[in-house]
Amino acid sequence: MKKYLIVFLISMVPLIELRGAIPYAVGFGLPIVPSIIVAMLGNMLPVPFIFFFARKVLEWGKDKKVIGGFFTWCLQKGEKGGTKLEEKAGRGLYWALLLFVGIPLPGTGAWTGTLAASFLNMDFKKSVIYVMGGLLLATAIMLAASLGVFGAINLMK
Repeated sequence: MKKYLIVFLISMVPLIELRGAIPYAVGFGLPIVPSIIVAMLGNMLPVPFIFFFARKVLEWGKDKKVIGGFFTWCLQKGEKGGTKLEEKAGRGLYWALLLFVGIPLPGTGAWTGTLAASFLNMDFKKSVIYVMGGLLLATAIMLAASLGVFGAINLMK
């Protein structure tokens, strides 16, 4: 149970998200299906809060002494992600959101995708569905990579 809690918490951390939680679960030999469910729940839990409140909190804190630099960076990251999505996607904005969240690269994921959707005033329900689709894609990619890496390590033993 403790390792599932760790999977859940890792998947909630920005920039790491389930891209770190899935390899952790595979590396510690946890059953795959429950690990995926726990990681996705952990990764999706912050999404409504990010969509509805993050921008307001970041705007409030961007000129504060201690946190201003980080909050400004987060705002710029979300705006840049949103602009990039909008430019490349046109009418396929939601599919672009899915791919943006689903391709496991640094700086992409549910947090940044949701922040970008919030900045672009995208529909909340539709955004959540496409973010979840992106997480499924990222999960499949990370699971395949993790099983390949850890499978190769096990062959070396």
